[in-house]
Amino acid sequence: MGRLVFLTGQPRVGKTTALKRIVSSLGAEGYSVGGVVTTELRERGVRVGFKLEDILSGRRGTLSHVKGEGPRLGKYHINLHDLAEVGAKALDAAIEQADVIAIDEIGPMELFSFKFKTSVASALDSGKPVVGTIHYRTQDPFVQHIRSRGDVKIIEVTLENRERIPLTVAGMLKKMQAEKFPQESGRHKNWKNT
Repeated sequence: MGRLVFLTGQPRVGKTTALKRIVSSLGAEGYSVGGVVTTELRERGVRVGFKLEDILSGRRGTLSHVKGEGPRLGKYHINLHDLAEVGAKALDAAIEQADVIAIDEIGPMELFSFKFKTSVASALDSGKPVVGTIHYRTQDPFVQHIRSRGDVKIIEVTLENRERIPLTVAGMLKKMQAEKFPQESGRHKNWKNT
């Protein structure tokens, strides 16, 4: 069973929603989950970009916006400063403090930042369980390397399975913990102390 679980699928199928439900489920059972999630940034009902949020601290930043500076992808300008200062630092903090690391998402916007990619690589090599979302069609070598790792499990989210995915993945992560600490009989133990 892969220690690194990534959700993929068509745009707007519900990958981020599923990831947030996994994070919530683990948190409700006493696991510390850290990392970064992205959400749409809307003005007057129209999407104008994407926001970043550090799960542990609640700190927020802008991933991209139709206005501003930075590299351009489609109609959006990528905010490299916030991607490093909020996104990458959220992953670095999760490596140090959390039991499970969440990464939403590894996709074309995020790949503009060398610092973000470095923090993702560190998270994947940290020995901790990672759950995240990964762009379904990018051919970027960094993403292809992640997909080819032997400890990665990729799950495609579809309209048919998206309600089951959070329960399934949360169960996989809990099983990893139970196998690591069988003497705890289902009670949570902070993995970073091992």
